[in-house]
Amino acid sequence: MNGGPSGFNNAPVTKTFVIASALFTVFFGIQGRSFKLGLSYQDIFRKLSIWKLITSVFAFSSTPELMFGLYLLYYFRVFERQIGSNKYSVFILFSVMASFLFEVMAVAILKDPTSNLLTSGPYGLIFASFVPFFFDIPVSTWFRIFGVRFSNKSFIYLAGLQLLLSSWKRSLLPGICGILAGSLYRLNVFRIRKAKFPEFVKSFFSRLSWPSIGNPPTTPARNLAGNVPSYTTRQVERTYPSAVASSAIEPSEDAVATLVSMGFDQNSARQALVHARNDINAATNILLEAQSH
Repeated sequence: MNGGPSGFNNAPVTKTFVIASALFTVFFGIQGRSFKLGLSYQDIFRKLSIWKLITSVFAFSSTPELMFGLYLLYYFRVFERQIGSNKYSVFILFSVMASFLFEVMAVAILKDPTSNLLTSGPYGLIFASFVPFFFDIPVSTWFRIFGVRFSNKSFIYLAGLQLLLSSWKRSLLPGICGILAGSLYRLNVFRIRKAKFPEFVKSFFSRLSWPSIGNPPTTPARNLAGNVPSYTTRQVERTYPSAVASSAIEPSEDAVATLVSMGFDQNSARQALVHARNDINAATNILLEAQSH
């Protein structure tokens, strides 16, 4: 299961965050300082370590955490495409800050000065993203492996579980705090879901992140909702004429609603879902390909 079209098209903020996370992790790994990453009671309350506070947002402390973490960050770029880069920047900032406050409270309660209680890495953002993933991304397919039933979302949950338990207690606590932060965002605490940065934020990240290999640079116009632009049914039919005409699968209303929430035209969404046999990720691919025609 992927997060829609491959690459970082229409996801410059995610691209910048992924690159920063990878560079920070590799930098500390090369220097042999990965074991020093992570936060303890002393780092927060006794000898405030600013560099640890900053690096704990980006750098993972081990290669397995880096692999699973970047995979999840890359997948969750679908939310930036859905709500727009501006609001997604707000989501990142809120998730990181809220989860950090929860972590500080947890460390203050546990008061263990002898060990690093919190592993390093963007756990707050990753696990906050599981909240909209659970509520807003519909299940499109079910299948069985050795008699066990899985959905197309199962592998994302399994990757999250692996990351959550990667450092046991040290990673479990930041993960739980991230889920709490994501829940607060969904509950629209302080009307956070309506907050926006100045428009230059998206422009800044678009310039900061270099083009992906194989992805042509695109700067689609945005609609009033801040999502990707709508496209007409004719564009989808022109891109995939035979499949649209021959398929008779009735698209799911939930899948149509999800694509419409991303800013696509309802008729275009239905046509794409018909061609994609109700696979919402493949339908998103079709609609974004129609954009480039």
